Amino acid sequence: MSNNVLKKEFQKKDVERLRNLVKGKHGDRSTMGIGYTGETQEDHKEGDVWEERGKTWTIRDGIKENVTKLDSFKKAAVPLFCPKCKQVMDKQLDPFYFKAYNECLDCRTTTETQMKIAGTWDAYRIKTFNAEIDNQIEEYKSYFENVLVDTANSYVSENGEVQKWVGGINKDRAQQSLDEVITYLNSLKK
Repeated sequence: MSNNVLKKEFQKKDVERLRNLVKGKHGDRSTMGIGYTGETQEDHKEGDVWEERGKTWTIRDGIKENVTKLDSFKKAAVPLFCPKCKQVMDKQLDPFYFKAYNECLDCRTTTETQMKIAGTWDAYRIKTFNAEIDNQIEEYKSYFENVLVDTANSYVSENGEVQKWVGGINKDRAQQSLDEVITYLNSLKK
């Protein structure tokens, strides 16, 4: 048996471990672990989004999840059950109400009926109508600034003035038309 011990070859890690023990370095490592990078894991909170090893991650409901291209589809899709009343969503009418109000038609009807009973329906209707007009005005302004102004061409008129034309329309006239539309839309507000 003693013959087997002498024939055993010592590996490099065994030699390193003995050197560390002789030198009094009892806690030093003699080998490197495989797969450990030495990086500390960061603490992330609910809703944080970060990049790790080529993937985007987030924390949802306390669980680390991979952010994928399907996440935007999940948000756009209508769920099977109404989040408010937990009833099955109707495939014909409920998608329109869910996208607008995040609830089914029945829940929306109940909410509006309660508003009418409480006397807050008229104020809500006017607020919603005015907000829709404001959104329309912003869309017109954005269209004018982004599309019409970017495509404006300059030319020199007969009297030597530099004029701006937007798709065959004078820029000043286009601005005047935009102002008229905005004035009309504002007049519709209640």
